[in-house]
Amino acid sequence: MPERLLPRYPIYVPSKGRHDACYTARFLIQDGVPFRLVVEPGERDRYAAAFGPERVLTLPWDNPGSVIPARNWIKEHATAAGYERHWQLDDNIRRIRRLYRGKRIPCAAGVALRVVEDFADRYENVALAGLNYEFFAIGEELPPFYLNSRVYSCTLVLNRLPHRWRGRYNEDTDLCLQVLADGWCTVLVNAFLTQKARTMTIKGGNTAALYQGDGRLKMARSLERLWPGVVKTSRRFQRPQHVVYDAWRRFDTPLRLKPGVDLAQLPPVDDYGLRLAQVAEIKSESLRRWYAAQVDQAG
Repeated sequence: MPERLLPRYPIYVPSKGRHDACYTARFLIQDGVPFRLVVEPGERDRYAAAFGPERVLTLPWDNPGSVIPARNWIKEHATAAGYERHWQLDDNIRRIRRLYRGKRIPCAAGVALRVVEDFADRYENVALAGLNYEFFAIGEELPPFYLNSRVYSCTLVLNRLPHRWRGRYNEDTDLCLQVLADGWCTVLVNAFLTQKARTMTIKGGNTAALYQGDGRLKMARSLERLWPGVVKTSRRFQRPQHVVYDAWRRFDTPLRLKPGVDLAQLPPVDDYGLRLAQVAEIKSESLRRWYAAQVDQAG
């Protein structure tokens, strides 16, 4: 069996109040991918008992009120360790899937993250890259990635960026807008997708501090105030929601290859060792037929 491919950059998972429901830690352990949970001092022992002390980093404070200070602390930690980039994954991701011939197939997390790293590292101006949400990847035919769009929840961050997470709400959207407004690129990958629990469906995190009452409206309005003329507040999914004008299309900075990178030298197709295989009972009749057709086609 070939050696399992792993990311080259460190993975950090900021988490709060979810030592017993940290889905991201569970699937990374299952896939054999190294990571560090970043938690407050008062919760360190619970997370260490659940996932092992070697996987826990302790913040220098308790109860900052949002995840934003932790995100900036993580970036400083990864930079001090000498890495060019680092990953930040939200703690409510259940698994990663491969978008393959119209189907969303569970796949090894290490390969998915490594593919994103290899792509981003070919270019000198990719500030943020990451995986799209499965429930936002609508349709059978999607491009492998979107350029200069939002990147949320599963994000590869360039450490030399001068930009920081700021404010109290919508820090991921704000950071994307900061780097795009400064002429950097973002890359949102569709070839691999995160199966993420929807906001406010899991206890813990920032649910109580940020989302209760009129928290959703405050979040949207705060981003609108930061980005007048770029963001407006609307109502989507039966709740207040920020909306970026032109659906991010006004950001048109092209990717710039690093000196010495020749795309023609890359293989026409690189599957990174991924193989389609049945690992459990396929309950869906249509999916069974699809899988049988793939096996027949492969010969």
